[in-house]
Amino acid sequence: MPRELPREHTRTYFLGKLARELELRGLECALRPSPPSLKVTDPETVMFSETVDCAAGADGWVYRLSWGEALSPADDPSLAADRIVKVFASGPPQRRADLDDL
Repeated sequence: MPRELPREHTRTYFLGKLARELELRGLECALRPSPPSLKVTDPETVMFSETVDCAAGADGWVYRLSWGEALSPADDPSLAADRIVKVFASGPPQRRADLDDL
């Protein structure tokens, strides 16, 4: 029976696969070590970044955005990368209207 990798190694492995897909699409990635996550930025809009993590769920590992939204199963980093590109294409989140008056 093969030895199971520690969870952090598995997470880092999947994040590395996602980083490769994102870099192919022109985004920059930095792996944060503890807990493992990716800081993703678009070189064209460096003021906007997103943190992506990878978590084990009941149906296997999944990529998630910083607010917990699942992107795709971790065995499909291409789909997750496509969805992250769409997040960047929509631009940074807008400030709430009631904060504009402060």
